[in-house]
Amino acid sequence: MSDTTNAVLDTEAQPISSAKEGIKVDEKKVEEMFKAGVQFACSRTTRHPKMKKYLAGIKNNVEIFDLGLTFQELEKAKEFIKKLGAEGKTVLFVGTKVEANEAIKKAAGELSMPYVTERWLGGILTNYKALKGRVDYLMSQKQKKAMGELAKYTKKEQSLMDKEMTKMSRFLEGLEISKEMPAALVVVDPKKEAIAIKEAQRNHIPVVAIANSDCNPLPVDYIIPANDSSVTSIGYILNELAKAYRRVEGN
Repeated sequence: MSDTTNAVLDTEAQPISSAKEGIKVDEKKVEEMFKAGVQFACSRTTRHPKMKKYLAGIKNNVEIFDLGLTFQELEKAKEFIKKLGAEGKTVLFVGTKVEANEAIKKAAGELSMPYVTERWLGGILTNYKALKGRVDYLMSQKQKKAMGELAKYTKKEQSLMDKEMTKMSRFLEGLEISKEMPAALVVVDPKKEAIAIKEAQRNHIPVVAIANSDCNPLPVDYIIPANDSSVTSIGYILNELAKAYRRVEGN
């Protein structure tokens, strides 16, 4: 148990055994997580039973994550992401809650990866061919407009086309650079993104997820127990994952 975690507890928490997991806890990283507010979980009444093992105690009716364990789980996720980076695989970033939007766009943008920050469209993974067709159509229409090829239509027809492109862009914007099925999903709040995770499971696509204490960790391959409702917490963890993807010589 780190001193930073103990500093916010009213109750005595069980110490962790770093050797058991085979990952040495980096106290500097734990301190960074603490400053980012990663430690704050949900209230005890909303806790999912299977998340209890990641908690250290409670303060002001808000449960606190054991940042030593969070660090260990984050390191496992980073190792997985690092392998994907070495292989040049596609990672789809998903976070439709407002607090996650900018961090998702930033991390995905830095890696030139696809993302979803609006509503998850059913079939993105289970019917990828159809989705790709819609994305290709949108890009084609945008290109035609930029080249002035839509000028031959009436003003009413052009207006309808513009409205169609605006609507499609809202939901497909982050998927325009997607050239292949993703090798993994990085998700903020698996409870909110349950449909996306179910589609990933059907397609045998691994999921890395930032999950608060109200989430069920079982459908997730790489769970990162952390505050998934804080801009700074989400931003910190996604930045760590993005750095791990890039941490390959020549990448």
